[in-house]
Amino acid sequence: MQSNTEVIDLRSDTVTKPDAPMLEAMCSAPLGDDVFGDDPTVTRLEELAAESLGKEAAIFVPSGTMGNSIAVGTHCSPGDEVIFESLCHTYNFECAGAARLWGVQAVSIAGDRGVIPIDAIAAAIRPEDVHMARTKLVILEQTSNIAGGCILPLDYLEAVSSLCRERGLRLHIDGARIFNASIASGVEVSSFAACADTVMFCLSKGLGTPAGSVLAGTAETIAEARRLRKLLGGGLRQAGVLAACGIYALGHNIERLGEDHRRAAELAVKLKELNLEGLRVSSPDTNMVFLGWDGEDSDRYAEFSSRLRSDGLLVVGLPGRGIRIVFHKDADDDAAVRAAGILSRNLMDLFS
Repeated sequence: MQSNTEVIDLRSDTVTKPDAPMLEAMCSAPLGDDVFGDDPTVTRLEELAAESLGKEAAIFVPSGTMGNSIAVGTHCSPGDEVIFESLCHTYNFECAGAARLWGVQAVSIAGDRGVIPIDAIAAAIRPEDVHMARTKLVILEQTSNIAGGCILPLDYLEAVSSLCRERGLRLHIDGARIFNASIASGVEVSSFAACADTVMFCLSKGLGTPAGSVLAGTAETIAEARRLRKLLGGGLRQAGVLAACGIYALGHNIERLGEDHRRAAELAVKLKELNLEGLRVSSPDTNMVFLGWDGEDSDRYAEFSSRLRSDGLLVVGLPGRGIRIVFHKDADDDAAVRAAGILSRNLMDLFS
């Protein structure tokens, strides 16, 4: 239980700390050298991850960004083209890695809640022409972070998957928060994953580990992914100390994601009940609440987040998007109530 003097950190679900059982799992993990392929704890994590996603194989990587980058590298050659949803993490927040590392051209298409219309994807696929790039890959994010933690529906992903197979494209799902989508929708994570050729998910977000992600796909794709992981400097040695946290998280921290979703929904209701004219409060699908309002000051969200920080609440102000509030395992009911009080007080002052 947090004390009333502690700062409440709702910037992201990446801010969590390992709890005592996770630390114990880390300390007691059998270790080897994963680059040589003989760390038994990493091997076990990869087996569990592949099984949960319904894929042939999986590989542990240090970060979600590396996992997404490796997926691009396995599916594309220099000069190929990738279709991105315009708000997705891989397009906006991974340092243009597709271009810098793999020589791949990006096409971004605006979506609604992370969903690109099927006909817009179809229209963006290049014809076979000596003058043009080859369209090779579509990347979607589940859940769509900047869209508000929105869930991409299963029937939509199935439709995109069918189009990609029809047109000879690959589909990669950046599933950083795919387990949030599964818990909130009741759809098995393997059903979402079945739509894609490769899927990445983060262990270090809602699942609460200190680091690490997993990329899954066919055995052939993951064999190539091991080579690219080495190329990018992601081959860790006694990586079982991190993989053990992932094994613990897959066994203990998935179902509890529903608590984060409940707290986000309760906060959204409380803030809507303020009835502040001009304040937009999202209706969360999962663990995120977004706040927005119109204004000429482009720094208004950064300034409001600084104001909240001085009052004991950490959030993220996203220019042009709003205030992002993210619930996670280290923010309990008491923290949620206190956060609601801080937000209510500052919003009423702002809108008075």
